[in-house]
This record gives sequence, structure tokens and C-alpha cells, in this order.
Amino acid sequence: MPTPPVPTTASESLPGKQRPILLDAAFLRLWTGATASGLATWALPFVLGFAVLDRTLTATDLGLLLAARTAGFLAAVPVAGVLADRHSRRGVVLWAGLAAGAAAPLIVAGLGRSVLLMAAAAALAGAGQGACRPAFQALTAEVVDAGRRQQANAAMTLSVRVTTLTGPSLTALLAVFLDTRALLLGIGLLWLVAALVPGPGARAETEETASAERPERVSFLAEFADGVREARRHPWFLAGLAALTAVIATGYSATGVALPLVSRDEYGTEVVLAGAMTAYTAGALAAALLIARWRPRSAGWTALAGLAAYGFAPLSLMVPVHPVVVMAAYAVAGIGIELFNVPWFTATQREVAPDKLARVSSLDFLLSYGLAPVGLVLIAPAIDTFGTRAVLAVCALTCFAAPAVAALVPSARHFSHRSETPSGAEREARRAA
Repeated sequence: MPTPPVPTTASESLPGKQRPILLDAAFLRLWTGATASGLATWALPFVLGFAVLDRTLTATDLGLLLAARTAGFLAAVPVAGVLADRHSRRGVVLWAGLAAGAAAPLIVAGLGRSVLLMAAAAALAGAGQGACRPAFQALTAEVVDAGRRQQANAAMTLSVRVTTLTGPSLTALLAVFLDTRALLLGIGLLWLVAALVPGPGARAETEETASAERPERVSFLAEFADGVREARRHPWFLAGLAALTAVIATGYSATGVALPLVSRDEYGTEVVLAGAMTAYTAGALAAALLIARWRPRSAGWTALAGLAAYGFAPLSLMVPVHPVVVMAAYAVAGIGIELFNVPWFTATQREVAPDKLARVSSLDFLLSYGLAPVGLVLIAPAIDTFGTRAVLAVCALTCFAAPAVAALVPSARHFSHRSETPSGAEREARRAA
């Protein structure tokens, strides 16, 4: 029998009666580790790009290393989901961080000498990154009480956006004083922070007792299938995950491939590309600050509407418009994606059985982000075959339609399989927010 979600009280749910989540020492340690892992994840391809610029790597080598990292990520995510539910989530974060950290000196050792060694190290780095994702998601639910998880998830995503906004300039500044090898070793140090700084979660104290009561160990595939069955218990989750996967596979692909092409061919400058991505990050930052305090009356519908807002990004690229319009569209997309992300993570932590949370989270990351490379691979040939405008129209239509279809699932309104009528505590919290 799955463990039912822990009910929250009105006092737990009232944002106005809470101190800032980053003043909680346990969460601050977790947030620091997650931020370090996010920065290290982002920095690796950027730093390897410097190796291409100084001709230590070729563009083909870079593509191979990034493909190896993606393969490691996809292979590790489901394994980590099972291990994080079977053992300590903190232990999975530790070993995942150490593995990714060990990959950095191996990449340095192979730089300019052995692409095969670098590819194996990149796969190891990807495996560490993939293993961290479901473990951090489940560990957040252990460290933070139910009433403050939305604030905690907003703080997590805020760190990602700040990293994205400040990371390029910071890395470029460091590159003035440090060579590529030193920067790669710095990425390894970030992974050590991610591995060592977070503290234990609530399950750590009872894990030994729980393992004694656990029935005979079943196979890995059976345990992962058990997580899939848990996900199927929540129609809102399946519908939202399908919508998220569709938006990432089309909208993100339009951003990754079509935006640079349109910026070059239609506007003749890279300013539109840089401005759109900056506007997207700024919008996401603003939305993260908003959703940390705001409790929408229909959280699921609000989140899905935010996800659908990503459709404005490819829509703005279909016809020549003023560059400010493109940047504004990307700002709206950034706002929308965070209005989706934070309630989505919070609902998953609330609704999914705690002993299956990491497996369900791994399924989330595996499908939504795992299929993103497929969209990136297909969109360029599609543009060559059907034309930019037709492909962007399909991307925009998919981004608008997929969340709308997901919203038709009855439990999607509140991202909950329980009663569609909010409890008295929830109504009081929403009024206070």
C-alpha cells in the first residue's frame, strides 16, 4: 500500500507566517549542493567550447563528448530513481556527485591526447548529473515540510536561472586568468560541493529499520515498473508529463535551432539571439519570485497555462517583427515555464507516495528531458524539408495544444487525484497568499 501524502495544516500553508526558506540550515545546505550541481552541469559544455576555440578539440569531438554525456545522463536517471527509493537519497547524491567530480580530471587527462578517454569521462559526468536529479527532488521532500515546499522549489529553480544569467560572463572572466584545464578542474570542485555539502534527509534515521522490515529484494526492472504503476495512479501527472514532453521536444528545439537561424538570416545580428535568451531568463527569474508566494486557486490549470505560454516563442519567429517583440515573447515564455515548474514539482512531492517519489521523478526527467535531443536532431532536417515558417507553426501549435488537452483531465485542475474541492486549510492559505 502506498504511503498517503502527509496533510498540511493551515499554519503550515500560510506563506505570511513562514520565515524565508533559505534561513533554514538544512535546506540551505541542500540548496547549496543543488546549485553547485546545476552550475557544474551548465558549465561543462561551455568550457569544452573554449577547447574548440583554442583548437584543442574539434567541433566533431565536442559533439561526441556531448552525446556521450547525454547517454550517461539517460542511462543513470532510471537507475538513480530506483536506488534513491531503495536506499538513502543523501547517499545517492553523495556518490553521484563524487562520480561526476571524478570525471573532470579524467577529461583533463584526455584533453589533446585521447578523445576516447574524454568520451568515457563525459559519460561518467552525465551519469552523475542524471543520478542527482531524482535524488535531489526526493531529498527536498524529506528536508522541507509540506507547507514550505513550493517556496523551496521556487528557491531551487531561482538558483538555476541566476546561474544561467550570470554563468557565461563569470566563466568568460575566469577564462582570462585560467586555461581550459583549470576550468575543468573547477567543475570537479563544484561537484565535490554538490556531493559533500547537503545534509541527511528524514529517511536516513529510519533506513536501517525500514530495510529490516522490507520484503525480499525484487529486481531493478520490477522496482522501476512499480514506480511507473505509481505514476499511472495520478492521471494529472501522466497528462502533465505528456504536455511537458511535447513542449520541450518542440518549443525548446525551436529555441535551440530556429532562433539562431532567424537571428542571423532575418535580423542579421546576434543581438536578437542574446536578447531573447536574456529576456527568457529574466522572465523565469521574475516568475520564480512570484510563485514562491502566490498560491493560485486552480494551481494545475495555472501551471498548464504557463506551460502553454512557451508557444509564443516559436510564434514570434514565424514572421518578421520588431526584435523587441521577439524578446517580449521569450520573456512571456520564461514566466510561463516557471509558473509550471514550481507547482509541478510541489504537486509531485505532495501526491506521490514518498517511497516511490524518486522513481516517479526519474520517469519525469527521463521522458521530458530525455526526448529533448530527439527534437533537436529532427528540427533542422524538418526546416530544410518544409521551411522555417511551417515548422515553427507546428511547434507553436503543439505548445499551445498539448497543455490544453492535459487540462481536460479532471484531476489536472489542482494537480491532485483527491477531491477537486480545496480543503478549508487550502482555501485559507490561498486567501492569505
